[in-house]
Amino acid sequence: MKRATVYFEEDLHKALKMKSAEISAPVSELVNDAVRSALLEDAEDLEAFKERENEPVIDFEAFVTSLMQDGKL
Repeated sequence: MKRATVYFEEDLHKALKMKSAEISAPVSELVNDAVRSALLEDAEDLEAFKERENEPVIDFEAFVTSLMQDGKL
């Protein structure tokens, strides 16, 4: 494990310490879990982008125009 210095806003630090005491887990564990969760979301987003990379692209203006022509707006 590596050591790092992280500066939190006062309210966030207070919330982390309260949560830490509530669940009997160190603040570092809460931070590691939060960072891991954020990175997992990023990985899922990247996978979704990769899956959709071959989809046709239509710009917003063309899309709105097509909705108007189809009577959906």
